Amino acid sequence: MDELQSFLATSAARHSHLCPRQVLGVRAGLAGLAALRLHPPFIDKPLLVIAETDGCFVDGIEVSTGVAIGHRTLRIEDYGKIAATFVNVNNGDALRVTPRLDIRQRAWEYAPSDTKYYYAQLRAYQIMPDDELFVIKEVVLASQLENIISRAGIRTECDFCGEEIINEREVHRNGFTLCRACAGPAYYIDVINHQKTNGSVASFSADLPNHAETEDPLPGI
Repeated sequence: MDELQSFLATSAARHSHLCPRQVLGVRAGLAGLAALRLHPPFIDKPLLVIAETDGCFVDGIEVSTGVAIGHRTLRIEDYGKIAATFVNVNNGDALRVTPRLDIRQRAWEYAPSDTKYYYAQLRAYQIMPDDELFVIKEVVLASQLENIISRAGIRTECDFCGEEIINEREVHRNGFTLCRACAGPAYYIDVINHQKTNGSVASFSADLPNHAETEDPLPGI
């Protein structure tokens, strides 16, 4: 309990307050570590976490596990879900942790004196047993772990936009090396190119009649 409170205090310091999702993040991180039998602090980087949302939940995971985007041990696949997959990099074991659907209602059982659901959840999520709080399932990553982690320091250039690509995130199609934005669809639109094409979305596929739409999609997580 002292360890939990320490993590919660660290997470709260990032927000100037503590919220139920931070508590879920801290508890999910601890549950994921325990299920994988990993015990921080780590000398190397044996843990990879793939979170399915951003925000307070991920802050809780960061403080309880030590993972970070800057260390390349935390990835965000934004599915809009309070969920995360914990991967033991040494053996490839992967476990997905999600809150049970009824935890908001069950919070009242653990905090009956609270009159507001927010405070009931804030209190209950700290004391509910893991098996009542989470569903933990074994999963298999859709891409090879080596491809997800990749190798730092590898550089190449996109044949279409000319920008540098690092960490082996290039896409190879029809003999060309492309960044994922040019391979499309991108999350942004280049304003100058947008104007040149009279408002249509320019993409590399327009310059490749044989662009392989039937090829396998880009490897996902």
